[in-house]
Order: sequence, then structure tokens, then C-alpha cells
Amino acid sequence: MHELIAVIDDEPDITRLVALHLKKDHFKVKEFQDATSFFAFLNKSTPDLLILDLMLPDENGLEICKKLKMESRLASMPIIMLTARAEETDRILGLEIGADDYVIKPFSPKELVARVKAVLRRKRSSDETIRINIGDFIEMDLTKYVVTVDGRRIDFTNRVQDTPALRIQTRVGI
Repeated sequence: MHELIAVIDDEPDITRLVALHLKKDHFKVKEFQDATSFFAFLNKSTPDLLILDLMLPDENGLEICKKLKMESRLASMPIIMLTARAEETDRILGLEIGADDYVIKPFSPKELVARVKAVLRRKRSSDETIRINIGDFIEMDLTKYVVTVDGRRIDFTNRVQDTPALRIQTRVGI
């Protein structure tokens, strides 16, 4: 694993602790104590995942999350919120505005690393697309369960005798 994880927390002890445990698992880590320095970094690089505190000195973590999810280049970047705000409404709001996970302080650094790995696994599997091309005009996307013929999507029914697959077989000569 060589994914880059950005950690934004205004408590240096927290960022050091998180970075130490992530580095033990071979992640690259970039630490930030405020939103301003993080956004300056985003002009040069894009992390594979962000661990985000909600209460920062210069900007609310919820607002940071909203900004990231609205920018197309960054919208798919996974975010794990790491915060002392433990109320159910805070957790629900964080997840609804785009966080992939929500971890409450105090936290287990080992559990946080496990959650980072799980979120990255889900992202990798959602990024993968398995396609099969048959000739020049049939494409099957096995990830999305979509078949196109000459660029047109084919909708399948449950009835075997009336499936487009039989018409395709006849057309192709399978």
C-alpha cells in the first residue's frame, strides 16, 4: 500500500498519532492543522483519502466536506470524519453530506487504520469496471450489469423466450 492519506486536525498530537499508525501500515501521510494549508496542498496533489476533524481553527470540517464533494476532481475522494462531536445528529449530518465513515474521539488508532483500509477497498472495487466486447458492436459491463448493442442499452426481461440475448445470438450467429 502506498496510498496517500491526508489528515487534518488542529491537535498536533492527534495528527502525529494517526500518521504513525498509518505509516506502520505503509501509507504515505500528509498532516495539516488547518483548512488553508490543506487547500493549498490540493492545488498540487490529490490524496487517496482524507481524515477530517470537524472543529478546525479556520473552517468547519462539514463545510470542507461539502466543498470537496462539489468539486468534480475531488468528489470521489473518500472522507473519514474524526471528531469529538459524538451526537447522533452530527454523525448523521456528516454521513449525509458525503463522509464515508465517522469516527468519534477518543478512538483506537488501529481501528481507524482498519476503517481506512476498508474505505479504500470499497473505493477500489467501485472504480473497477469489467467489460467484455463481442465483435465491434456488443459490449457487456459486468460491474453495472449493462449490455449495449451498437451503443444502445439493452434491457433484459426475466422471461427466457423473450430476452434480447436470444435476438443477439441470432444476429451474431452464436
